[in-house]
Amino acid sequence: MTSRGPRRPVGDGHSDGRLHQAREFRESARTLVTLASSSTYNPAITLMVDCAIAYADAITAKRKGVVNSQDHASAPRLLREVLGNYLPDRQEKFYRRLLGRKDEVNYGARSTSLDEAKRLLTELDDFAEWAEGAL
Repeated sequence: MTSRGPRRPVGDGHSDGRLHQAREFRESARTLVTLASSSTYNPAITLMVDCAIAYADAITAKRKGVVNSQDHASAPRLLREVLGNYLPDRQEKFYRRLLGRKDEVNYGARSTSLDEAKRLLTELDDFAEWAEGAL
């Protein structure tokens, strides 16, 4: 594995650092949604995407000492490879769907509604609870 491949080797502290970041991204997203004072919730969705990526990195770093280093579309594949059948299909589907929103919320013109952000936050909470147990 080289740093140019789909995975990048990481040291022992990487998992703890990414877990801390995942928790921070999640709380920041929750704050934006709870304030309910925006015309778009794209920034909250961006934080949710970052949260999910950080949780996946924490898991793969802890279990195999690697993280995804290519486009985020390949991250679910690495998580599946590392966890095998221990990755519930529901969590994999959510992760893929959320990652699919990354470019849209960062570069697109469509705004995310408060209702949609609340729904995604609920799903993210479920993903986070699962990820915390997978570590």
